[in-house]
Amino acid sequence: MSFPPPNYIPTSSAIPGIDIYKPAPEDTGPQQAVVSFNCPRCDGTTAYSAANGGLTCSFCGYYEPPKKPVVGKGAEEFEFTVETVERAAHGWGVERTDLHCQRCGAHTIISPDTLTYTCPFCGSNNVIQQKANQDALRPRFLIPFKLEAEACNKIAREWLGSSWMTPGSMRRLARIADFSPIFIPFWTFDSGAYATWKAEVGHTKSSRHYNSRTKSWTTTTKTVWRWESGNVKQFFDDMLISGTTRLSQRLLGQIQQYDLKDLLEYEPKFLAGQHAQAYDLPLDMAWKKARDAMREQTRLACRKQASTNKIRNFSMTLDFSDESWRYILLPVYIAVYHYQGTQYQVMVNGQNGRISGQRPADWIKIWLVVLAIMSPAFIAGLAGILLMLSGRDGFPVLMIAFVLAMLGIVLSFHLVRQAMELDDV
Repeated sequence: MSFPPPNYIPTSSAIPGIDIYKPAPEDTGPQQAVVSFNCPRCDGTTAYSAANGGLTCSFCGYYEPPKKPVVGKGAEEFEFTVETVERAAHGWGVERTDLHCQRCGAHTIISPDTLTYTCPFCGSNNVIQQKANQDALRPRFLIPFKLEAEACNKIAREWLGSSWMTPGSMRRLARIADFSPIFIPFWTFDSGAYATWKAEVGHTKSSRHYNSRTKSWTTTTKTVWRWESGNVKQFFDDMLISGTTRLSQRLLGQIQQYDLKDLLEYEPKFLAGQHAQAYDLPLDMAWKKARDAMREQTRLACRKQASTNKIRNFSMTLDFSDESWRYILLPVYIAVYHYQGTQYQVMVNGQNGRISGQRPADWIKIWLVVLAIMSPAFIAGLAGILLMLSGRDGFPVLMIAFVLAMLGIVLSFHLVRQAMELDDV
């Protein structure tokens, strides 16, 4: 019998000269493989660099280029079967720590040696660190960061000062904003959709009648309803559904224009020096959300086929086919800043630099503009009243004042709504 026995491996021994062996751990497959990011030259910690797309050591300058080829939109997709999910890799493939925020509830996956106790989403220090869950699905693809953190400051400075509604001091805040790079989980879905529909569609018909008694013509209109039907066939390609419910979906949607042609196969090295967020919207719930969106788009396409916009008793039968999914990570920079005691959040697309976020409104400036908009109506109304008091015909001037007032109210309402949307999430 050979020694050591099969499936036994060496282990540490407290007695010199004595070799001790232990049973090898059960092979759990590639999903449990863990890699390190130490520099092979100086053993320092390496981090992914958006500037050159590889691992860079900040101590000795060692550079390791990326080894994964770009797969783009040809990245593998998976069917909705139990076997597919069970065979999928789990965990992150690297030791990570879960930073759980007690204020906003976000779960951020960080490196165990990261000396941070601040949530990148809300800036809270009230966090709990624990070992990251390795049971969740592992992402299969990602888009690496193309934008460096320093570039976010310039983008944010221009963005904060791009609206006249914000305070003039906002440009200076962008210089001190600390942008944190973080991979956000997303699901992509493909599906064919075939729908048949029917509805009553109304057509307006007019007719003229001559009244011999009044010797005049009258026009009458009526709506004639008739049944129409049709079918719609379309294919949804890479519909993105956010895997997190902890971020503002409105802000995230404004920067969601990613080019999936840059997708790479996931490997743990891309997380070197980077944060990631674990998904809290599982696959089945994300697929339900995607199907609802597909169903609504298909419904609108069906209604668009009707010969008029007057529709009643609409019904639709929809079948999905060729359904597939991916779990991917997309790059986002997030910054939290404070202005006059209020907290605001800014997001930057780590691939193309698109920005969205909250900005405080300068209400003094806005109300002065509203006053300027309403001033012509007030002046015209006052002039009309003075004309009438002097015995002259001021009614035409009052009518002009009324029209100006209505226009001013509409413009002011639009202006105030835009200002309220600046810091609305």
